[in-house]
Amino acid sequence: MTLRGPGAGAPPPPGRADGATVAAIFAAVLLIVPARLVLKALPLSLTPANVVSLGAALLWLCAQFTLTLGAAKGRNPVRTALFAYFTSMVATYGFSTWGYMDSDELNLSDHAFVLVIALVGIALTVCDGVRDRRRLDFLLQTLVVGGAVISVIAAFQFLLSIDLTRFLELPILRYTSEGDSFVLERADLRRVAATTGHPIEFGVTCAILLPLAAHYASQARLRAEPALRWWVCTGLIGCGLMFSVSRSAMLSLAVVGAVLFAGWSWRRRGYTLLIAAAFLVVIRITVPGLLGAITGLFSNIGNDESIQYRTHDYAVAAQEIGRHFWLGRGLGTWYAPKHQIFDNQYILSMVETGLFGTVTFAAIFAVACYAALRARHLSADAGDRDLGLTIAAVMLVPLVGSFTFDLLSFHTVTGLAFVLAGAAGALLRAATAESGQLSPAQASGPTIEVTR
Repeated sequence: MTLRGPGAGAPPPPGRADGATVAAIFAAVLLIVPARLVLKALPLSLTPANVVSLGAALLWLCAQFTLTLGAAKGRNPVRTALFAYFTSMVATYGFSTWGYMDSDELNLSDHAFVLVIALVGIALTVCDGVRDRRRLDFLLQTLVVGGAVISVIAAFQFLLSIDLTRFLELPILRYTSEGDSFVLERADLRRVAATTGHPIEFGVTCAILLPLAAHYASQARLRAEPALRWWVCTGLIGCGLMFSVSRSAMLSLAVVGAVLFAGWSWRRRGYTLLIAAAFLVVIRITVPGLLGAITGLFSNIGNDESIQYRTHDYAVAAQEIGRHFWLGRGLGTWYAPKHQIFDNQYILSMVETGLFGTVTFAAIFAVACYAALRARHLSADAGDRDLGLTIAAVMLVPLVGSFTFDLLSFHTVTGLAFVLAGAAGALLRAATAESGQLSPAQASGPTIEVTR
């Protein structure tokens, strides 16, 4: 007689905590707790979100040794891309620490490698631990609500000059940099960061979350759910994006919009343009000068000092890249004020992690984009198809944003990008299973057989 382990690898029953639960806790902590607050009494500067993601990495590893915790196993393109990235980071870390390193660079390299484990761990937890669309929606809706909350914080900073982040300073936390402000100035306007590390990071975060909020708002009627809450979230996140006064945010939104418009019907394109026009009219009336400041970011681009600063250090970068072309000089070893800052993640990655690290970093989001589009192709449900298109569009934001700022230096947007990369893998698993193309090994790993 052959017995198979009951429920081996099956999704956990409703009500039990799973990968979506852990990822939702990570998302809430990542967005709500100010990015510059880290835990006291630790040898490394770790944020609460870092600790949650490290715990997620450990839980994912333990789940891979069992068949009863509901973790998916087997091949998945996003999972493969994450493994390739982690392998390249291990190679870079081993290569750079094999010989002598200055103590400051060695400490930073250790810290950076711990953060890599955390990022890959939370992405794998989402990819393999979120087993159906209901749980994936729970995670993504948590991200949208968190984005709305920090947009409210940004509105207080921008409109009233009230920084609500001061009320989030828990006794167990400390600031990594006391003097930095969450509010900057540009064109006589405030540039706000909400709880993130910089207005650029906040703007790009909103550019990622805005399409997700719009997806749930537009699909609410098909899901027989109230739509108003999601339209409110969409409006708040849209305001937050404007309050960042960020060129990177606008470029990211343009790229996302181009992809979405390519996949939408003409009717939805028309509705979206009307809503966007009405939104801009409201912004122009309520916040005079904001649209002019944003327009000036692009009309004066030839004379913009920030653009000139981003290109002045290419010669230094080329020299450093030539010294360690394949594996780089070491994770986290190029930092200010010891070295010049590169406002370009691809250049910084080439210096620190070499060609292998740069290619595998970009491959995570390129493969996630493919996985989301593949899920869209496999699914017959209109809501699933729209979600696949939306995730594919937002996965281009890290790829484009890495040209305009050093993305991996900002923990909020980086954590968000890795969570959504994992979400693309989870969506593809769900779509493949529903289409009947997923083998048992890919769905849950090998089953246990006891013969007697």
